[in-house]
Formats: sequence, C-alpha cells, structure tokens
Amino acid sequence: MRTRFYVRQKLDVAVGADHRGFAMKKTIVAHLEKAGYRVLDCGAHMSEASDHPVFAIRVGEMVAQEEVDRGILICASGLGMSISANKVHGVRAAMCI
Repeated sequence: MRTRFYVRQKLDVAVGADHRGFAMKKTIVAHLEKAGYRVLDCGAHMSEASDHPVFAIRVGEMVAQEEVDRGILICASGLGMSISANKVHGVRAAMCI
C-alpha cells in the first residue's frame, strides 16, 4: 500500500474519458507525460460510442485502492463521470471547469 505522506515531486495519475472526451484525454495524457508524470490511461481508447461509468469506476477504484495519487475524468458534461466515480467508496469526485 502506498503512503500518501511520502513527498514525491511527481504524482501518479489515472485518466479516463468516454467517447466524447477521447480527444481531450489524448491531449491531457500527452501534456502530463511530457511534464514527467506517470499516467495510466484507463480508456476510452477510441472515439466510438462508449459508456462513461465503465471508465469512471475504473479510475475511481484505482484512486480508492491507492494505486494512483489522483484521477482525471473527462466527458461531455462532467456530471455523469463525477456521479459514477462517487459511487466508489472513498472517492470524492467533483466537476471542474
């Protein structure tokens, strides 16, 4: 289990998006990797229609189980992803603009 009190210069980040956030996710992942972060891309891996709860719960579970330090979720409105992620015990997701 990871300790959250250990200070590291870069965080581990899980990123997930539905089909509507696919293009933005690619941009964010590239930016984070260029900045030196360890990024785990949890999908979607193509722009074809997909269900956001699958990706939101996957990222939420990784955060809750402390496999990563933070999670970023991207969808058209932001509401669906945050609602789905908040169903994972120990996760507090909020929509950010």
